[in-house]
Amino acid sequence: MNHSKVEFEPFDYSYYDYPDWYSSNAEPTTPPKEVILPCYPTADDKLFHICMLSISIVIMLILAALTRKNKFCQGFTRGSSSIFSPANFLDQTQDKGLVMAVFGLVFSKLAMLVIAPNPLPFSKDHPAEMKEYMKIIAIFYYPLLYYPLLVCGTLQHRTGYVFGAILSFSYSGILVWQKFDCPKTPEIYKYYALLASLPQLACLAYLCVQFLLLFVKGPKTDEDLDSSYYVDYVKLLLKKKSSAVSSSTTEKPSLAERILEVPKSYIYIPEKFFRFPLKLAVSAFIAFLAIYHTALLLVVLVVPTLHIVRAGIDENIAFLLLGFGIVLSDDRMEVVKIVTFYTWLLEVCYLCAMTLSCLVGLTMLMRSMVLHRSNLKGLYNIDNSQKTICPSKPAVVCWMGLTGYQAAIICLGMAVQTVVFFICFLFLVFLIIIPVFYGHNIVIFEIAGKAWPAWVTLLLVTALQHVTAKFAFIKKEAGTRDLKNRDSLFLLTYLLFLINIGVGLVVAIWRMVITALYNILHLGRIDISLLHRTAESYDPAYRYYTQFLRVEVSQSHPVMKAFCGLLLDMMVEGGRAGQKIQDAEGACSSFMPSGIQESRPSKATSSRRIRSRWQLLYTLVNNPSLLGSRKHFHTQQISESVRNGTPKHSFKKGSKKSAAEPEPATEILTNQETTE
Repeated sequence: MNHSKVEFEPFDYSYYDYPDWYSSNAEPTTPPKEVILPCYPTADDKLFHICMLSISIVIMLILAALTRKNKFCQGFTRGSSSIFSPANFLDQTQDKGLVMAVFGLVFSKLAMLVIAPNPLPFSKDHPAEMKEYMKIIAIFYYPLLYYPLLVCGTLQHRTGYVFGAILSFSYSGILVWQKFDCPKTPEIYKYYALLASLPQLACLAYLCVQFLLLFVKGPKTDEDLDSSYYVDYVKLLLKKKSSAVSSSTTEKPSLAERILEVPKSYIYIPEKFFRFPLKLAVSAFIAFLAIYHTALLLVVLVVPTLHIVRAGIDENIAFLLLGFGIVLSDDRMEVVKIVTFYTWLLEVCYLCAMTLSCLVGLTMLMRSMVLHRSNLKGLYNIDNSQKTICPSKPAVVCWMGLTGYQAAIICLGMAVQTVVFFICFLFLVFLIIIPVFYGHNIVIFEIAGKAWPAWVTLLLVTALQHVTAKFAFIKKEAGTRDLKNRDSLFLLTYLLFLINIGVGLVVAIWRMVITALYNILHLGRIDISLLHRTAESYDPAYRYYTQFLRVEVSQSHPVMKAFCGLLLDMMVEGGRAGQKIQDAEGACSSFMPSGIQESRPSKATSSRRIRSRWQLLYTLVNNPSLLGSRKHFHTQQISESVRNGTPKHSFKKGSKKSAAEPEPATEILTNQETTE
């Protein structure tokens, strides 16, 4: 089979005005790329997890046996917990650092699972279709793995502190060993695994030190209802009320004070007589870790790629740009320098955007903490007769998921903020700064220069309306304001109708920009709604936050806990004293006449009983949620139409006492799990 050879005539490139270097041949010079091979540390992860999982199970069984033995020996104890109740999330007096460290450890592990090739340490090289299932299993595995650390710190037992120290030192020692053996990994960036494990190392180091300190100090007994925090809070509250009544009206703050008040509102300063709920403290710490992990992931995903691109730029980039009709210079080396400089500017803009996003996240986190405190104080001081705050099923769901919800929102918010800020920096650098610096490609300024008559007209019309509104159409008489020159006002309104359409267009664009920037800046916050007040219920993040506050205030009000603590003290001390009095009366009853034995109680006893009943009635009216724990609620059938916790104020005809009649304070059966 014969093939005819087709010959093409040479193309005349001289027709195009190409640079002189276009016809020359240049070999590409690509820098050598560092290849990171998979690293397997000498401390095998699979064997380590099997050993630690077995040790954790044994420790949990030992702690369960010790907890059961202590319950039988001690009987009635306050704040006693079990292995199935690792932390009292409604207790404002317990040490929050240990719980925050465990949550931070779990979250840091989850942040690394997103891109981990092997989510579970027990098996490697999963098929592609099984990797997502392995990640779901890992989401439940790691919280169970670190669960004993939480239990060892909250059982208040020296044995638990010893076990917690052993587990903490084991986890931290093996993690340091593995990172020392394999500091570089082929995942995304060679040092990503090392940098992402720094929060884990910090949390484990804190747990090691904390368990040792707890073992030396011994278990605490001054917790929750036994703590003096709630009583001190009530004393401070009463002192503030008395001082507020006696104080006179304050003067209006000056301009300097109002200016300084703005940065102060973004700085959280702890107060002595106010403690954050444990859930909010954990949420704030997890939010801080979310900012770190998101920033690290955003950096390692983009910056190393830009480094590779900038290092691979050679003279061939001039041919690539020429294909798009872009001729930066006749010298190829100068083209390389220009493109390299522009690539470096891209990296600078991206790093500035990411840094600004981190600063915005930290600022908003501090502002949220300030608002959390003010919101809690406001709800603590609310009048229950005007608004009843009680938990509901959606509120409990929101209370459980607040921490995870806030972490996810902050991660997504940082990603969106970085992209938007990056676009803004590109616009600022490439369309304003560089054209002004080099004096060419001033497109923005050319457009603005051609439209200057329209801008001047809009500015003059706006200034004219403001000046005339102040000096020509407003009159002040006897401290009041009213309209004047109404004919001129009507005429000017008609003449400026079309001009105000242009002003309205500018205002509409500015409104859109301001709304977008405000929502982007506050996207990571859940304590404010990004919607209008009439549509706040459609904002799921804000709804989670409000329902969370509802549960916290209804279950851990400081005044209510102060009352419950004092009431339990009276029950414990009064029970022992009453038993002694009954024993003494029983021993002496045989020597007393029958008339004396049946005598009525003394006047002091009767007044004390009446006072306690009125105090009980006042407490139940102001805390309706306590009514469900009274004795008669467990013995009587209550209609479904009557909401639990709502006292009845009406008396039935012919009955001797109402359903809300006060009983002695010693007859209230407080449920510790409910109140705490």
